[in-house]
Amino acid sequence: MDIELVPPPATPIPETPPGLPGLHHATITVTDVDRSVAWYSEMLGMVLWMKEEFPGGRAAGLMRPGTQVFLGLASHDRNEGESFSAHRTGLDHLTFAATDREELRAWHAFLVGKGVECSDLREYTEPLPFALFTFTDPDGVALEIFHVEG
Repeated sequence: MDIELVPPPATPIPETPPGLPGLHHATITVTDVDRSVAWYSEMLGMVLWMKEEFPGGRAAGLMRPGTQVFLGLASHDRNEGESFSAHRTGLDHLTFAATDREELRAWHAFLVGKGVECSDLREYTEPLPFALFTFTDPDGVALEIFHVEG
């Protein structure tokens, strides 16, 4: 992996309204909402907090208790059941944050112990110290748990 830190822009950043301190949630399209709710609950400790029926599909809202992590799962009647692909326009991958490397290692061991196929834990020192590992959900959605020092 070749990562390069980019300097701040030379031109002024456009003025915008204040706020947007974080991302509230992301929703990913899945082929089976119930299967995905069960997987994210068992593997990542997320709990169902809402369900939604909408024209042409349905969705579920999950959250990880004690955090500000919210994730939506949606299925659409027009979905043809194809697997996730990071090469199509849309989501490339979804990354969860680990508090420290010990937590990152604990998540890796937990998921591997549950039978989830995970990459090896990869540790980097440049351009800044960070570590990560990757895995996928039942639909092949690319997921990552990441920790950056500092």
